[in-house]
Amino acid sequence: MKFKFVIIVCLALVQAGVQTPALAQCKEFIWPENRAKADESVAMWSDALKQGNYRQATPGVQWMLTNGPKWNTKLYIDAADVYDKLAEKETDPAKKKVLFDSLMMIYDLRIQNCGDQINVMNRKVYASYKYNFKSKENLPALLAMYDKVYDESGNNVTDGNLVAYMTTVKNNQTLFKNLTEEQIFQRYDKIMAVTDAKIAVATQKNKPDDVTKLKGYKDAVDGILIGMVKVDCDFVKKNLAPKFKAHPEDLALAKKIFNFMLQGKCTDDPLWLESLEAIDKLNPEKDYGLKKTLAGRYLSAGDFAKAEPKYKEALEIAATPADKSETTVYLGMIESKKGNYSGARELYRQAASLDASNKEAFEKIGDLYYNSFDNCAKKQSQAEDRLIYLAAYEMYQRAGNSALMSRAKAQFPSKEDIFLLNWVVGSSQKVGCWIGETVTLKTRD
Repeated sequence: MKFKFVIIVCLALVQAGVQTPALAQCKEFIWPENRAKADESVAMWSDALKQGNYRQATPGVQWMLTNGPKWNTKLYIDAADVYDKLAEKETDPAKKKVLFDSLMMIYDLRIQNCGDQINVMNRKVYASYKYNFKSKENLPALLAMYDKVYDESGNNVTDGNLVAYMTTVKNNQTLFKNLTEEQIFQRYDKIMAVTDAKIAVATQKNKPDDVTKLKGYKDAVDGILIGMVKVDCDFVKKNLAPKFKAHPEDLALAKKIFNFMLQGKCTDDPLWLESLEAIDKLNPEKDYGLKKTLAGRYLSAGDFAKAEPKYKEALEIAATPADKSETTVYLGMIESKKGNYSGARELYRQAASLDASNKEAFEKIGDLYYNSFDNCAKKQSQAEDRLIYLAAYEMYQRAGNSALMSRAKAQFPSKEDIFLLNWVVGSSQKVGCWIGETVTLKTRD
């Protein structure tokens, strides 16, 4: 039978592979002695692959695996493709298993003859995952394989094996109830550590699409964990907070607390802020979003002494004009809160120059002017005092905020007010106090 033949050939290949330990990477072409037969075999499987006739490709692949196992990595890439496609299409369970076993042997032979163990191990485990992640019979072995791959691969685990590993953990626990919460979290931590390392590399290489994709994987893994273990704010405070208090230098634990409390919507708890501060302190990679979030928390609490330097740190690492502009607006808000209105205005102007689309900067200047009436009014002339509102109006107009424009216009001087000073609508007038703007005179009526 054909499938019996596959088994016999694959067993022979394993024996052949064991006899020749791998040193090379199979990057160069090393032809077997029978070059004519080798050319024929390569042509046979190459043509069959182009036609999608995977069964017809097997004789050529098998001959080269037996007689030219170090020919080139292309042999193993194509061989894996052939047996993967055959296994996918096979409906008979027994025959599918034979094809799957042959596929696994091909990955083993590639390692034996061509090295590149980490890469090939990751390919092998993902191929196994495709066929076994729902198999009650094979799930324990798949989990053990993933454990080994993660232990040996370090941060070189392939992207496809991030969510797949956590899915394998979940399916094992669902079917067998054989994992403790501690064992689940150990594997979760491994996945998160690898993913964070990958995000750091992608960020350093300025690959925002990769960063977005990897963060999506993190969200997916978090979702799987939450489906397995009830991870709410009470869980965090009961199980993770004591560990964090004992080991405040544990970055992975701080990240876990931060993410779980964020998902649990309990960010008002002081523990969440503590975790955020720990991440900012311990994380070797500078994170703009994290620093901005931390600064925002300080700002909302009125702690300007902490908010200002943190916003300045964020500004130093902001990657885009929009981020730089937004951060500069926050720095302006702090100066405004401190009563330094001219300093705040200068920062808002800088924000507007950094990003022309940031209309909030002009709105903030308008607010500075509008709210300065009580401090700046001389209370000798309504018309002169109310010029402040014209200055605010012009800033709101630049911001494109019609509602605030209407509010400012309602405070313009009246016709009677300007008549008393012999002023004319449309004339230029200087706004006093710290503002020092020149405005075009208008009235509210």
